[in-house]
Amino acid sequence: MTKDFIRIGSIHIRWYSIILMIAVISAYFVIFKEARKKTTKDDLIINIIFYGLLFGILGARIYYVLFNMNYYINNPLEIFMTWNGGLAIHGGILLGLLFLFIYTKKKDINILLLLDIIVPGLIIAQAIGRWGNFFNQEAYGRVVSLSFLKKLYLPNFIIHNMYIDGHYREPTFLYESISSFLGFLLIILLRKKKKLKIGQLTGIYLIWYGIERLIIETFRSDSLMLSNIKIAQLISIIFILTGVFLYNKNRKKDIFYNNEILQKENKNV
Repeated sequence: MTKDFIRIGSIHIRWYSIILMIAVISAYFVIFKEARKKTTKDDLIINIIFYGLLFGILGARIYYVLFNMNYYINNPLEIFMTWNGGLAIHGGILLGLLFLFIYTKKKDINILLLLDIIVPGLIIAQAIGRWGNFFNQEAYGRVVSLSFLKKLYLPNFIIHNMYIDGHYREPTFLYESISSFLGFLLIILLRKKKKLKIGQLTGIYLIWYGIERLIIETFRSDSLMLSNIKIAQLISIIFILTGVFLYNKNRKKDIFYNNEILQKENKNV
């Protein structure tokens, strides 16, 4: 399967770029819909989405490059070739959080209020974005047999694209995409059916995604490494612990996520 969505002469538009664009647009609509239920301040949400996306992509690329320095020192121009892949979601989340922390401090907004709005869009974008890794033949797992893939009842186009460097590979990109989509459904269901308090939705996201990556990384064979440690698993443990803390932080307090509180928080925006 070709990595190009379209090729006109020397101009190549990669499937990776198209999938990421779809992921970003999906996240935008989900976040904007969530935000509209909590505030009428469209300019606030537009700024957060725009700059959050910008810093998120920058962080994802910097993170990936830092953990592949031996390669990029010898190929410095490729640092800017993001269409070839190489965006690490953990880096995007970390730099995006740094931006949100600074922005919310400046605007005197509770950061957890905004994170609760953002996480549904973030996790659906992750579910979609993993298909960009599929087309770029990234985020794959251990060497497996053709019969193993057929037993998973995968369509042929997935099986064919899992033939990488002379071997069939486990489709860990698909595991994560499905898990993230289920996480999205869980977050939406809990948000509708359960009266959550400030920060609990963010806690649920961190716990779900942390466990998801902790498990899936055990099967991946192209993970970013810190010595002999899979760095994604280390970050995932931090996510889980942070998620548990956030979920329980306001559990005994009468601090619910409602329009009145958000409007109060937004008074200086």
